[in-house]
Amino acid sequence: MLNGLWAKRSATVRELIDYCCQELAYTTVMTTLDRLFKKGLLTRSEEGRAFRYAPRFSREELNREAAGQALLQLLDASPASSLPLSYLVEILGERDAQLLDDLRELVERKRRELGQREPGQRGVARKETK
Repeated sequence: MLNGLWAKRSATVRELIDYCCQELAYTTVMTTLDRLFKKGLLTRSEEGRAFRYAPRFSREELNREAAGQALLQLLDASPASSLPLSYLVEILGERDAQLLDDLRELVERKRRELGQREPGQRGVARKETK
């Protein structure tokens, strides 16, 4: 259903059924969209006797958030943070060596970014003067 909403940008239950969910009952689509709205993933506005739903996040934003939450859960599940990280590196290496290079580049970029901050300041980069 989210794929249909991303493609159409917004839709009513009927429009979504006609577009991509013909095999689902109207009440199933309505209930699912209502639950996604209540979880904060969709916006909705009244349109006559129906609601028009729209995604609150792009596909990329939602994937990023889901990956971040999964990684936080993984890190919180282990008393030694190096264990989940080593597992992540192992998975990346098995999938594609280029992903390891990409990870190294991201880590180096983040280290440079963190190195530009004043001690005691979180999230605020220091202005460099010449």
